[in-house]
Amino acid sequence: MRRKAEVHGMTRKEITDFLGNLLIKEKFSGLGKYWASEVSIDYGTTDVKRVDFMQFKPEGVVGGVSGIEKGIFICYEVKSCKADFESGFGRNFIGEENYFVMPMATYKEVIHDIPHNVGVLVPVPVYIDKYEEFENPTELSEEQEWRLYAIRSARPQLRTRSMAELLFCMLRSGK
Repeated sequence: MRRKAEVHGMTRKEITDFLGNLLIKEKFSGLGKYWASEVSIDYGTTDVKRVDFMQFKPEGVVGGVSGIEKGIFICYEVKSCKADFESGFGRNFIGEENYFVMPMATYKEVIHDIPHNVGVLVPVPVYIDKYEEFENPTELSEEQEWRLYAIRSARPQLRTRSMAELLFCMLRSGK
């Protein structure tokens, strides 16, 4: 029996897991990828924030201090449906680049409510054009092969947290 919070044949949790696994496969797999999930910021205070996924991207080839010091942080918040998007949770955009990761159908529902500087990654079946997918979203399914596409690119912003603090928070999350 499916839960009440079912969206397009999958529960919210199943969609969240699907999107998280696709993000890991597409953005974090391979050598030289530095990331963590469920990163807590301001841990030990009454205002703890959690970022679903955080990536550190050094500039150029890692091997020198300058490449690390010029690196950027990218934050990803996974939203399974419109209700999840509107919940108010998970909008902890503290990186130089910040993205929502959501199904195309959800993106179409909330397109005008997304802050101008936040990008959006959506799953698109491998052999379908992302603009065609926008017009007629495919129901999410584990049987289909998917790719993540930036339907909207993030606009870089200044980070207000130190590199040492964010790297420590990523390390503390344990992935």
